[in-house]
Amino acid sequence: MSKSIIAEKSYAFAIRAVKLYQHLSNEKKEFVLSKQILRSGTSIGANVEEAIGGESTADFIHKLSIARKEARETSYWLRLLHDTGYLEKKHFESIHADCQEVIKILNSIILTSKGMSKNNSEFDTRNS
Repeated sequence: MSKSIIAEKSYAFAIRAVKLYQHLSNEKKEFVLSKQILRSGTSIGANVEEAIGGESTADFIHKLSIARKEARETSYWLRLLHDTGYLEKKHFESIHADCQEVIKILNSIILTSKGMSKNNSEFDTRNS
């Protein structure tokens, strides 16, 4: 059974976040912002995995919403690292594009899931 696209992309992004943390702390001697990237960048995939194992549609949507918040926070830290000179433009553009892609996928899944959840609850109400 293959993993979902968002599970694969968020895991790949987490690997990039870990490698960026290693680069920033080892090469640039930056420890505060890089720790934020490590925390929020790896949390995205962890919350996606929790969502996949969710107990209900509401739980699924909630966990993906947390993943989206973490992705938005990661985007903020990436912009800050770039704008303060810790992250070169080429590297920033690549990892930030990946982060934005994850956000877009999460947005799409959340909207679709909310729509399906709403349709199911309307169906249940009509057939009660």
